[in-house]
Amino acid sequence: MKNQAIHSFHIPVMGLAFTIDSPIRVAQYGIDSVISIVDDELIERMNAFYSKKFHFPYQETTKKAIDHRAKRITNYLNLVEDIVQQKFQAFKEELAESPSVQDYFCSLLPDSSQIKQKLQELTENGLQLKEQLFNYVDEVLHPGAIDVNIMTKLDKQNYDGKTALSTEFNDAHAALRGFAESKLSSGVVLSAGMNPRLYSYIENFEDFYPDAQGNLKKKIILKVSDYRSAQIQSRFLAQKGLWVSEFRIESGLNCGGHAFASDGYLLGPILEEFKQQKETLQANTFEMVVKALTDKGKPIPDTTLPLKITVQGGVGTHEEHQFLLDHYQTDSVGWGTPFLLVKEATSVDVETRALLRKAEEKDLYLSEISPLGVSFNTVKNTSNQLLRDARIENNKPGSSCPKKFLALHSLGNDNQVCTASKKYQKAQLQALQAEGLSATQIATRKAAITAKSCLCVGLANAAYLENEMPVKGEQQGVTICPGPNLAYFDKEMSLQQMVHHINGKANVLAPKERPHMFVKELSLYLEAFSKLHEEAKTAPSVQLEKKIKRFKMNLLNGIAYYETLFKSIDSFEKDTKKILTNLEEAKATISMLEAVSAA
Repeated sequence: MKNQAIHSFHIPVMGLAFTIDSPIRVAQYGIDSVISIVDDELIERMNAFYSKKFHFPYQETTKKAIDHRAKRITNYLNLVEDIVQQKFQAFKEELAESPSVQDYFCSLLPDSSQIKQKLQELTENGLQLKEQLFNYVDEVLHPGAIDVNIMTKLDKQNYDGKTALSTEFNDAHAALRGFAESKLSSGVVLSAGMNPRLYSYIENFEDFYPDAQGNLKKKIILKVSDYRSAQIQSRFLAQKGLWVSEFRIESGLNCGGHAFASDGYLLGPILEEFKQQKETLQANTFEMVVKALTDKGKPIPDTTLPLKITVQGGVGTHEEHQFLLDHYQTDSVGWGTPFLLVKEATSVDVETRALLRKAEEKDLYLSEISPLGVSFNTVKNTSNQLLRDARIENNKPGSSCPKKFLALHSLGNDNQVCTASKKYQKAQLQALQAEGLSATQIATRKAAITAKSCLCVGLANAAYLENEMPVKGEQQGVTICPGPNLAYFDKEMSLQQMVHHINGKANVLAPKERPHMFVKELSLYLEAFSKLHEEAKTAPSVQLEKKIKRFKMNLLNGIAYYETLFKSIDSFEKDTKKILTNLEEAKATISMLEAVSAA
């Protein structure tokens, strides 16, 4: 019974700080959330903060300690688990005793929830069923998952002085070890593409292997943008006896944070392919896992292991949420960006939350501020942006780069540096002067070089500011990474209000026109398609021409899929006419771009 999902939504990872303590805030209500385990310094400070707040013993792990990164992560995750269990036990007792707590919790559950129906049945019968109520609560409820996220690209090599440390001390490897050695029973969300060396390292930890009953203490969750990627990555892991428990499908552009855009593949057709191919993928992968487990002499599960398909990126209404669950048979829907306006769920400072509340479509944009060289969704006028621009104005561009998590670029014979660092930007700006470029060309190149921001500090500072913890080092302000969906939410919300919105009991959207999530994603891909055509005018190439053709084909195939879909369903009946008009307009835009390019 305790494996039964309590909610049909989850809170995905956001930034470094924004969900760093979300399980402590919401897991007692059965809500799943994801902690980023990139920044061990932030993690260490949050460990100290929450140890004191909840009266747990704390012993600092300094950078001088051997394997300090992994140890810091393990210690914090163990603390989060202890706090969540403590809060959950207290909540269960309150739930069995207090009618107001019973009403509150039931209000968080969808009307279709069997748990809600049983709780209401028991509470309606009064005190004579109090013991039955407590037993039922104890039997069926469980805290939300304390999942963790590792961006696989962030696997920088580390050094002891000038001596390179072995691969297991790389950033992502150490983070994985920190999770693997914790007492959590949850999943690691691996995002940003495949890292074969990191994936192979998972083999070293027994918690990732199933027992004879198919139980997994540690689960592998892959964030993917298409079915082919899921196939390739799951097969690689299956050959090592490692099972992927969940594919977390994310929109390429209609999401927060880094936008890993596809070549025009749209979310609806991607979900359709997963729906059609799930059983085949599950069976084929399980067969490979069994063979690998047999070769390793490990227990063989007696039945095929469960596989979840979840989706996130741009969902904003109950109707969209329910459609993703029903039509595509997904197991859960991720709601990220709107939860940035929920103080009970996420860690955001007062100033930044006010900025988010006021943000409109024109304020949300796909930037080039990330040192990873991947487009990054953000909002105008963050404190990080204002400080960065002031340094540029004073001819002092770049960051002091205290954390170096994104120091992935080689500069001469030096160790790797970050493209947002003073050292890198100074060298690149000096090199411009020797290239004999025009003033216009220099200005363009200079803007591109100095656009990079310090995400390592900027994405962590919100937690310090919210909890009134001192912010060390050079001022970097706060960077935040909402998706375009934020434009349609204009007020701070309680957890209850947000969950009511998800479940269709309330509407917290701003009073403005909002396109369907599939239409919004399509419009974002049309913007990307337009930029490809602009690029082809200034720097034509055979490779770019092929990409444009592939992009166009995928867009047109996606539009055709949507036309058939929306004509055959009644889930969005009152909006269908407008959606179909939007699709016609999208086809016209593609034709216009092609005509202009051909002229």
